[in-house]
Amino acid sequence: RTRGTDRNVKHVTVEHEQSTINACMKYLFRNRETLIDGFDFARLPRLDSNNEAIRRATFTSEEYNHLVSAMRSYCSVPKNRIDENEKLIREVVRHYVLIAANSGLRVGEQRQLRWNDVTVERRTVGGEERILARISVRAHTSKTRKSRVFYCRGGEYFERLRAITKPELRDALLFSIDGETPLSERALLYHFHNIVDLAAIQDRETRDLVPYSLRHFMVTQRVMSGLSFRQIADMCGTSVAHIEKTYYHLNDSIMITNAAADYRRLADGTIKVL
Repeated sequence: RTRGTDRNVKHVTVEHEQSTINACMKYLFRNRETLIDGFDFARLPRLDSNNEAIRRATFTSEEYNHLVSAMRSYCSVPKNRIDENEKLIREVVRHYVLIAANSGLRVGEQRQLRWNDVTVERRTVGGEERILARISVRAHTSKTRKSRVFYCRGGEYFERLRAITKPELRDALLFSIDGETPLSERALLYHFHNIVDLAAIQDRETRDLVPYSLRHFMVTQRVMSGLSFRQIADMCGTSVAHIEKTYYHLNDSIMITNAAADYRRLADGTIKVL
């Protein structure tokens, strides 16, 4: 039985294996060890009809609030119950989640983020002072191999993380214990799933809730806030078509608002949107 027909294997796993195989083939081809530079794999069938897979693999606003509350409890364990290193790791993961939910960074981009890639700025927006973070994603850390610069909310989380980890170098890694070694994916997943369990999110055992779900959450929230697809695409380093196709119909509130939209024609003949 092939990987493609094994229902216990996720499509993303098969896609990653195909990418790895073709990367090896390209290396062999460059070194004249083979006559072909890759395989033309058949496109995998989509299993996320109506975007239900992505809908289940992210958080609602209420679930995210439960997650934030759970993280607070997860990190406030008395010192006599966990050692300092464990407490530090928990805080790093907590701030990873908070920053991911506000920035929409991909997992690989965020794990490789360094302090000299981030500038916290206080800006007045709509008459209110906001703490924003200006983030520079370097090309070699991006999935698309394109650099980008964008602002996101939650600048206070960066300030708080800096106070906790006390980086000694400007180019130290953000999500790291020593500033040199990135937080391992294993540690990130372990603590992330502990927090999700503590938040008691419904059906969490059968939903594909992973750190990447926070990117889905951020994009959905930005769509609901009224940002254009272009604005969101620029922040996330992806295409407008991808944002529109993948995220626009995820949230029932948007579809209900569209369906209930109405207007009234005034006596002077003008239209008033209700």
